[in-house]
Amino acid sequence: MNVFEIFTGRVIAAVEAVLRDAFAGADAPLGAIVVEPPRDRSHGELSTNAAMVLAKPLAAKPRDIAEKIAAALRDDPDIASVEIAGPGFINLTLTPHFWLGVLAEALRLGPAFGRSTLGGGEPVNVEFVSANPTGPMHVGHCRGAVVGDTLASLLEAAGYNVTREYYINDAGAQVDVLAQSAFLRYREALGEDIGAIPAGLYPGDYLKAVGRSLAAAHGPSLLELDEDSWLPIVRPAAIDAMMAMIRDDLAALNIAHDVFFSERALIEGTADRVAEAIEALRARDLVYVGRLPPPKGQPIEDWEDREQTLFRATAFGDDVDRPLLKSDGGYTYFASDIAYHYDKYRRGFRTMIDVWGADHGGYIKRMQAAVAGVTAGEATLDVKICQLVKLFRAGEPVKMSKRSGDFVTLRDVVDEVGPDPVRFMMVYRRNDAPLDFDFQKVTEQSKDNPVFYVQYAHARGCSVLRQAAEADPELARASAFDLASGLVSADYLQNLADPGEIGLIRTLAEFPRIIEAAAVAHEPHRVAFYLHELAAAFHAQWNRGNEAPELRFINHERPELTLARLALVRGINLVLSTGLAILGVNAPEEMR
Repeated sequence: MNVFEIFTGRVIAAVEAVLRDAFAGADAPLGAIVVEPPRDRSHGELSTNAAMVLAKPLAAKPRDIAEKIAAALRDDPDIASVEIAGPGFINLTLTPHFWLGVLAEALRLGPAFGRSTLGGGEPVNVEFVSANPTGPMHVGHCRGAVVGDTLASLLEAAGYNVTREYYINDAGAQVDVLAQSAFLRYREALGEDIGAIPAGLYPGDYLKAVGRSLAAAHGPSLLELDEDSWLPIVRPAAIDAMMAMIRDDLAALNIAHDVFFSERALIEGTADRVAEAIEALRARDLVYVGRLPPPKGQPIEDWEDREQTLFRATAFGDDVDRPLLKSDGGYTYFASDIAYHYDKYRRGFRTMIDVWGADHGGYIKRMQAAVAGVTAGEATLDVKICQLVKLFRAGEPVKMSKRSGDFVTLRDVVDEVGPDPVRFMMVYRRNDAPLDFDFQKVTEQSKDNPVFYVQYAHARGCSVLRQAAEADPELARASAFDLASGLVSADYLQNLADPGEIGLIRTLAEFPRIIEAAAVAHEPHRVAFYLHELAAAFHAQWNRGNEAPELRFINHERPELTLARLALVRGINLVLSTGLAILGVNAPEEMR
């Protein structure tokens, strides 16, 4: 039940009546009309731009149009007042009876409240993490993992058919370095003193287990082979071990991918899918042989002063055209990435979302150009960049991890504070804003710790319901029966008359709009912000009850009022638990 969608429909109906009666049925861009919360809540509960949208096509003053629309809206029985503000904004205040109906509907829908059919089952591919399989994931990967998984859950709540995907970069030079590092640990496992790890190899202790596994499987036989012979044996074993570790680390955050796609699979097997993607571009006259101009300003890493096979990236807004083949005839990384996204398109995805690290911002334009080109504009790519995470403990920077060799691992963070604080805090900032993560602050039981503040709101609601059951089992059973069966009595909900209670319902009612807007914008942080706002409103009402006993949720002298307030508490808890589930965070029933 999206209140803003409902009243968008009613405003448009009022506009259509005004167009018919006062403007001889003139055409107007009705699709541009929106209803949303006003920036200043003192201006009402809903606000619409309808008059401004109509002003130009009708050649009339916005306030004059607003007066006519307002007159039509004042006949709506669910609207208590209509005010015109500024250049022509129309601000609406709804009746308490309408808001009570929203609460009743939320309780009737249960966990389905807030879920939407907006996506219509459209397939969406969300690719995230995709860390090179060369070691444990660091805290930067942690943020991308949470943002990607939460975004996928958000899109599912909005009615999209989501596939979570991980792209395994197992075809580049870095996996050869991994294999060489693992072979060194294999020699160590056989008893050889390998000394200091040579520069250029991976130094982390995590490869010791890979070396022991190779020694157990092959004994000393690999020592008799030259590198060209042992590399095809060691490389897949090392990659498999790294991917098992990565899956295990992701599982600690309750993250599981639906698809693990191998880069090597693009060129191995019966078909060269990179060549197929290049031919698809060539068929659209998007591939040519030419020279790139020298770079201006910042150097372009793949510029070479020679004739090259190039993709016409500039035809789609990129700064320069991009090479597809290296000087030795091999494919560029960019060509492989085109083929990978073309494969997504051929699997039925017209909407693709990639979650990348902070160092990949310069790669966005070319990949969006490539997706537009190789799919003839039928598919879109949205890239979400996750900025850096800085780790602190009580305000002091956290030192590096011995396990990894040179960085703090995802597992270090999760093992210390648990998955809930990690998941909540990783989306409690916009993904494109830097994030400071303090181990001490995220585990404090205080209102300054956002995850505790929201989880405690849910636990506090559960405490109210438990106290009601202990004080009056019959009352609690009556409330639970009504809510579970959908037979929420409008009679006892009418007892909710305090402005704080109505304000809580208004905040609760924004949840469906938040889900849809966040899904359309691909911005999961909006859900975290909203849950914090709802928790703050609930805590504020609780505190008012401490100061004024007549506002407490349980009133032993007025059972019908208590039933109404228990219904409100259940509604708040319903939204908190549903929203936290989208974030992948638990909604505890008690906190100690």
